[in-house]
Amino acid sequence: MRGLCILGSTGSVGQNTLRVVRSLPGRFRVVALCAGKNLDLLADQVQEFGPLVVSVATEGCVEPFGQQLRARNYSRPVKIVAGTDGQVEASTHPEVDFVVSASYGVTGLVATYEAVRAGKHVGLANKETLVVAGEVVTQAARDKSVEILPIDSEHSALHQCLRSGVSKEVRRLILTGSGGPFLQTPRQEFEKLTPQQALKHPVWKMGERITVDSATLMNKGLEVIEAHWLFGLPSERIDVLIHPQSIVHSMIEFVDGSVVAQMSVADMRLPIQYALTYPERVALNGNPLGLDLAAAGRLNFEKPDTVRFPCLDLARHALERGGSSPCALNAGDEIAVEAFLAGRLKFSDIPRVIERVMEQTSEVHFSSLGDVLECDREARQRAAEVVAEMSAAGE
Repeated sequence: MRGLCILGSTGSVGQNTLRVVRSLPGRFRVVALCAGKNLDLLADQVQEFGPLVVSVATEGCVEPFGQQLRARNYSRPVKIVAGTDGQVEASTHPEVDFVVSASYGVTGLVATYEAVRAGKHVGLANKETLVVAGEVVTQAARDKSVEILPIDSEHSALHQCLRSGVSKEVRRLILTGSGGPFLQTPRQEFEKLTPQQALKHPVWKMGERITVDSATLMNKGLEVIEAHWLFGLPSERIDVLIHPQSIVHSMIEFVDGSVVAQMSVADMRLPIQYALTYPERVALNGNPLGLDLAAAGRLNFEKPDTVRFPCLDLARHALERGGSSPCALNAGDEIAVEAFLAGRLKFSDIPRVIERVMEQTSEVHFSSLGDVLECDREARQRAAEVVAEMSAAGE
């Protein structure tokens, strides 16, 4: 039975991971759960799955969470830890074999990295881990012979397509994306778009930041960087196509011109289960998810408009520069999205903040995770200053 640690168990991916675990009894044991401040849901998960270790957001959450469990008459032994140190303890627990990394932003980066160094295989749903620390994390994975399996639907699709060929036979990777809620919105209206509009994704139900990233197409840019580290291809051999139906999740073109695509209904349980059970492919129990292509009708594809959505080009530029640039890109985006959601920044200002932060960040090559974390801290500070300046100037 495979021992699991779930970083971000109360988020969308975490909850879907537990749905998969529930549907495949006897295959997995939930050894550790890590969450933030949604203590009610976390307590429900602890009651059902009985982990040995639970990590909460801060030390201040430890006692309230313990009280919640006692109020429910929960009597099984469980160690409650907190913060980054708690996540690391959970992800490196001796009985953990596989870590699902689904924490928000760079929150789970340290725990994921330490899990890799401890020889744990990883299912990666957190784009930021490879965006900000791709070289460091993938080198650690090679050193420890650890497999990093993508849980993003697009990268999972690429991983599945690669099973029909080998790396040297690949001409290019083709990532697809729905285009988000503003695919047909005129550029002149971007100044007036609201957070409520940006959070209405046409296909997926996701966290707030990734939903806004989908609206700006930054999520596709982050996926290009992640695909580079997962599959070893440069930016110029990683294409992006807008595909509003979200049925073709990604494609690979081989050197002979053949294109292999992975298609399925839009349900996160599929890439999660694929990662958890790889290299085996097992039936999805309880509610099989068949794809009816006749009912789906026409499938459309178009090139992204990088004039209206400049974040995609910013991400490619960051990948090509390398070093600290992707870290600065990610930090700038996260702070800008937070400001937009708080009403302090216009939707159209998000790429402007990111570009300024990248311009102000020195090109540095990372040799350790400490270098990454310091760059992230400095870039966030710069981004906050840029947001404040733009807000004050009414840009």
